[in-house]
Amino acid sequence: MPRLPEDLKSCSLLGNQGVKYPTTYSPELLETFDNKHPEEDYLVTFDCPEFTSLCPKTGQPDFGKIIINYIPDKAMVESKSLKLYLFSFRNHGDFHEDCVNIIMKDLRKLMQPRYIEVRGIFMPRGGISIIPFANWGDENHKELAQARLAAAFPLTL
Repeated sequence: MPRLPEDLKSCSLLGNQGVKYPTTYSPELLETFDNKHPEEDYLVTFDCPEFTSLCPKTGQPDFGKIIINYIPDKAMVESKSLKLYLFSFRNHGDFHEDCVNIIMKDLRKLMQPRYIEVRGIFMPRGGISIIPFANWGDENHKELAQARLAAAFPLTL
């Protein structure tokens, strides 16, 4: 059954041509819609290859890719709101590890998913790449969270 207009009332950014891009960190931009398949465990992945933030010390831009995987429960994040939210980090000064954890915690608070993980793959700065990984699982997905964290330890790059 297709979604009805009343199903999308909470998605104010989708289809809105007048949206302004944020200039500061803005978690309030995140919007949700109802999961029409809450009886199923299934995976949703977002690949965000143009993430930028600022070094908190130098103010220089950092570039990376953010990958978000989650198993929804009742709510799902709307992708345009996620895009604008991630864009809001553009002038935000924080370390890569902080950005990844902030994104994971904001999405967890927003959706209350069964499982969520966020990985950042940042371009080298000073010859060093940083690849932070943060995850969380509810009571039924704690073992998955532990297994995914263990699997995130790279043997080699």
